[in-house]
Amino acid sequence: MRIYIETYGCTANHSDSDILRYFVSRKYTLVNDYRDADIVIINSCGVIDFTERKILKRAKKLKDQGKTVIITGCLPKINPDACLKVSDAILSNKSIHRINEAIEKVINGEKFVDLSSRNIDKSCFKKLRLNSYAIAIINIAEGCLGKCSYCATKFARGHLKSFDPNNIYKEVENAVEEGYKEIQITSQDNAIYGIDIGLRLPDLLKNLLKIKGKFWIRVGMMNPEFLLEIIDDLLDVYKNPKIYKFFHIPIQSGDDEILKHMNRNYDVKDIKLLINKIRRQFPEATIATDIIVGYPTEDEYSFEKTFNLVKELEFDLINITRYSRRKGTPAYKYGDIPDRIKKERSRKLTLLHVEISYRKNMKLLGRIYEVLVTSKGREDTYISRNINYKQIILKDARIGEFYETEIIDFDFQHLYGSF
Repeated sequence: MRIYIETYGCTANHSDSDILRYFVSRKYTLVNDYRDADIVIINSCGVIDFTERKILKRAKKLKDQGKTVIITGCLPKINPDACLKVSDAILSNKSIHRINEAIEKVINGEKFVDLSSRNIDKSCFKKLRLNSYAIAIINIAEGCLGKCSYCATKFARGHLKSFDPNNIYKEVENAVEEGYKEIQITSQDNAIYGIDIGLRLPDLLKNLLKIKGKFWIRVGMMNPEFLLEIIDDLLDVYKNPKIYKFFHIPIQSGDDEILKHMNRNYDVKDIKLLINKIRRQFPEATIATDIIVGYPTEDEYSFEKTFNLVKELEFDLINITRYSRRKGTPAYKYGDIPDRIKKERSRKLTLLHVEISYRKNMKLLGRIYEVLVTSKGREDTYISRNINYKQIILKDARIGEFYETEIIDFDFQHLYGSF
């Protein structure tokens, strides 16, 4: 039986697919093209309505082509009825270890449903990674402690379950021994790691930094509410040359009233405190953020506050999302605002971001950095990162290798290097 795994969404989902791949490979044949598969496993995302519709449409198309379809990930918990209509089996992201049971059932013509919400420690599961020896994704926890008014992912990922630090250490150690050079630490909110087991993120990182070998650690998303509690200790750990100076801090809005409506439990003053602390310690760090435009209670005055905050703090990367109304969330009752307004606000922020990025990249022309090549780019190019997590495009490089690189050109999106 030939199986193809298709992954949507966040880094944590890609880590889950590594686990799925390992389990499936014990009994079945994995293929690299869905057209060669008998069964397609869709590891889904349900963060916004557009993504949900895209995945459901994809599943239906695969069914129409005669494929057997299994849907796992976040969407089965968010909208189980819709998933069942276009698939043969559904599993929650807390049931991925039962994937072979699901496959056996559908082979026999039976439906399989497991929407368990039980907490499991995924760090005890083995993984089969597809990428070349550059990036290893390490999931350190599941769930969150937030109560964001707009979030449907909470339905799927649930409450915080921090994974065993000893298992995490062994996984990172094994990945480095296997030749992986970039270790991506991921979860729904890395800033809360360990709260439920008497540890904190800085403690985990200090331990991982004892592992021998040359590798760089990238810490993923950290929400401001809980990052505030650990920022000083975290910045101290970040001084280590093995950690990317990269901070993904989703602020979502620059207006205090909107943040209250979103139930984010921090304010603009807190955001400025965090960003200024980071910049004082690491002036060239990459600071990424997420912003939702068009939240139902956001008016022009509220949006202007967000716009001005972005202008002031000059984030290096911005993921702009138009608000998506999700059934079952507290914000659903507030209704929605016209798409044309969301699009216009998104456009204004995007143009501001382009201006900021171009100006920042221009200052790096002629600089020399050590970079790690992490993946293939377009045509004959390769993507690399310096220790500040700036993306630098190279030619004739090798994935997984470090190079001394001079910045010879730039645009608002990329830096171009030569070695």
